[in-house]
Amino acid sequence: MNKRMIEGFKTFIRDESGQAVTEYGAVLALTAVIVALVFVIANSPLKTGISAAYSAIASQLNNLSENASSGSGS
Repeated sequence: MNKRMIEGFKTFIRDESGQAVTEYGAVLALTAVIVALVFVIANSPLKTGISAAYSAIASQLNNLSENASSGSGS
């Protein structure tokens, strides 16, 4: 191996920029678990309200996706 490859490998090993992404992923996973627990434990009105909100958001995102895909194919 040449010296340039070894130095590049050392730089890659010392680089910690991906660590933040991993930490954000862990926080996101913990948040998802908490939200799931809220759905399981919540009373019916709260569960219904949260479900309705997520359904409305999902519906809007599906509409945006369909409109974007139909517009890009032309």
